[in-house]
Amino acid sequence: MGGLAALAREAGHRVTGCDAGVYPPMSDQLRALGIDLIEGFDADQMALKPDIFVVGNVVSRARKADGCAKFPLMEAILNAGTPYTSGPQWLAEHVLQGRHVLAVAGTHGKTTTTAMLAWVLEQAGLQPGFLVGGVPLNFGVSAKLGLGAPFVIEADEYDTAFFDKRSKFVHYRPRTAILNNLEFDHADIFDDLTAIERQFHHLVRTIPSTGRIVANGLEESLTRVLHQGCWSELRTFGSAVSDFTALGSPDSFEILHKGRSVARVEWALSGMHNQLNALAAIAAAEHVGVEPVTSAKALAGFQNVKRRMEVRARVVSQRAASPGQTVDPITIYDDFAHHPTAIRTTINGLRRQVGGARILAVFEPRSNTMKLGAMKAQLPWSLEDADLAFCHSGGLDWDAAQAMSSMGDTAFVAATIEETIAQVIQRARPGDHILCMSNGGFGGIHLKLRDMLQKL
Repeated sequence: MGGLAALAREAGHRVTGCDAGVYPPMSDQLRALGIDLIEGFDADQMALKPDIFVVGNVVSRARKADGCAKFPLMEAILNAGTPYTSGPQWLAEHVLQGRHVLAVAGTHGKTTTTAMLAWVLEQAGLQPGFLVGGVPLNFGVSAKLGLGAPFVIEADEYDTAFFDKRSKFVHYRPRTAILNNLEFDHADIFDDLTAIERQFHHLVRTIPSTGRIVANGLEESLTRVLHQGCWSELRTFGSAVSDFTALGSPDSFEILHKGRSVARVEWALSGMHNQLNALAAIAAAEHVGVEPVTSAKALAGFQNVKRRMEVRARVVSQRAASPGQTVDPITIYDDFAHHPTAIRTTINGLRRQVGGARILAVFEPRSNTMKLGAMKAQLPWSLEDADLAFCHSGGLDWDAAQAMSSMGDTAFVAATIEETIAQVIQRARPGDHILCMSNGGFGGIHLKLRDMLQKL
């Protein structure tokens, strides 16, 4: 919704917004754009008299324990008959019409791959518009209208709004669609993986016969989706028999198209997941005329997205065992990982970077799926590559300590962020890598850890 507000502002509209507990980097971006942000959802915001309210899917008709509406502004909009629409619908009608939409869907990697693809098209001179669910470091903003025909958009399978239960991505009508991966998520709205596969096939149905689907050949779930019907050109990536494959390590690899080398990527990113993201972006860019060798050159300068293995601090100890000896710093990272697979992939990527150095994984199960406990059994598996794991369990209705009990004395659980920080500080050593993972602000834990470590 923050990115959508940025697009509306760029298009010349006066834009305001309201939310609860907004945190960086989006709060910083909105402030920089001059977009007024009102805390809360009070009905007195009707006095703004906007031409239209664009409603995000955080809004519902829910009631508090005392019977009062949780979102009084929405009740006032409905009672007054004031025009309103959903974010995806507004985008479809006012931004995406007449554009070549390139949509990036999948359980994991949507934000990074969307940013990659937008950067490739930008470097190729296509002047794309884009909407990313994060802030790409190459652009410094999460959304831009662009001057060219292409528009790259992160395409989420979560539902559109309380009044439109279709997945967001069916509104976007892409001509090029990346299906990055697919596994169970969003337990608050989907009963099982089959239900999500059905929504992905709804997306497939909207892609024209002259369009292109770029699908991960390693994913059985996507194979099932495409077997329900596919009417567009299909390009696969990742598996040994895919159209686009990679040969080499994640930070230096050949791009093979049907077994023939067409480009080489040398970049600063790590992890097999980013290698797959690159293959997807290259295959999608080709559909709008960008050759793989051009894409590979652009990716060499790709700087990733804020909160994707972002180094937030390095704390250097002033003490050494002997004169002249240097002590390795403690490095603190911020990452958006919140699904068990994403947590495992992120830790694995860091492990490849740091070798045998200690990794302290600090996380909070904050997504709706994790809060429901739907994936608590996967936590020990997701944390295998970490030396120590620290879980902030505040607000959970399930026992995180019991879920992580198989990890023995390498796992720690705390009900408050302050207690979590204390647990980490007590065990941190010079040379450690502290990886903080959450899809929220995590109470500013990164800088609090930095400040506490510096005092010590």
